[in-house]
Amino acid sequence: MIRLIIILLIVFGVIALSSFLIDDPGYVVVSIGGYIYEFTAYTPIFWLTLITVLGFITYKILHHGVAFSFSGWRKIAFAGQRRGIANFNKGLAAYVLEDYAQAEQLFSKSAAPSKRKQSAYLLAASAAEKQGLEDNTNHYLTLLEKETMHLKELGLESVIVKIKLLMNQKKAEANAKARALIDEHHKLIGHDARLLSLEIDLCLTEQRFESAITHLNTAYRKKELTSQVVEAWEKKAYYGWFKHSMSTKGQAQLESNWQQVSRKLKQHQSILFAYCQVLAEHNVITPLTKVLLPLLKKSPSAELLKQVRNFPIKQADELIVLAQKKLHGNIHSGKWLSYLGHLALHSGQYSMAEKALRSLIKLEEESYGVQYDKQDLAALAQALTAQEQYQAANEIWLKANKL
Repeated sequence: MIRLIIILLIVFGVIALSSFLIDDPGYVVVSIGGYIYEFTAYTPIFWLTLITVLGFITYKILHHGVAFSFSGWRKIAFAGQRRGIANFNKGLAAYVLEDYAQAEQLFSKSAAPSKRKQSAYLLAASAAEKQGLEDNTNHYLTLLEKETMHLKELGLESVIVKIKLLMNQKKAEANAKARALIDEHHKLIGHDARLLSLEIDLCLTEQRFESAITHLNTAYRKKELTSQVVEAWEKKAYYGWFKHSMSTKGQAQLESNWQQVSRKLKQHQSILFAYCQVLAEHNVITPLTKVLLPLLKKSPSAELLKQVRNFPIKQADELIVLAQKKLHGNIHSGKWLSYLGHLALHSGQYSMAEKALRSLIKLEEESYGVQYDKQDLAALAQALTAQEQYQAANEIWLKANKL
């Protein structure tokens, strides 16, 4: 190829200079439309040769280089989009590596050129939320609102992500926007467990406890929701419902609400204990004792007794008698010693609380193993403090802090 180019250059050079090297180059006269053109005989030879060479080169390009030409133009035309996609992919990598600042910048930069505005703005908003930058999060969500928001084009998953980002801000204005989005897609709540979860969480945040309880009836049928999640919802929803009714309309309304709960649901510990917690907090002893005694007369587990010991029961005579009977049958029962100690502490019987909790701690020395926890030591320290045994209480606090 190089040889051909050199040869052509020599030919062109010879033709161009030949007219100057000879004395009589000869002339050609051409008459066209009343105009007369005069030039040497070598000039047409030069142009004919040049046109022939150019035609040959053009043929080669068209024959062998069309594919390359289209590929080159395509690379030039879509260079911006390729860079946008590359930045988007880099943003994904940064997000996975928890470099949220870099991820936010890359997603924001790649949104328009990559033609992935929906995904880029959602991920940028999430990255900003991870950094606690609420203004940035809202900015990206606002940009997202300007895009097409039809469910078929946007996708339910994108709607769910947006709702979650708004709720994570824990602000009234953001919750209002989340509520508007959920209400817009309320027909899908019963079909999608993720949207149902957000609806229940938002109802609890808004203190719409009855609505949350209504949605729980749907949650029971969702296999995607774990029992632990549903139980946590039950505890918050029913506790809020019972507490609100007690605070606003009194004991009669509280008991009426309790009677509205089905027999099957009353067997759920989270619901039962939510009711007991409200009764204990308002010192409503008779209904509380009526509920707890049958439960404790059976063979309650240590975990169940640990939950019951947290109720602030100020008048616990019948429950204390039951605990003492249980201990008469087994004086080395750690779960009942712990339960008795906490009952006595809540009811102001500090000497009894101290005795029960010290006996619990001594089980370790009697080869029964450690059956107390940090909460038991804290209760003993409180009982000692109430009896003005400050040095002994301080020693117990130090022991509790080591656990």
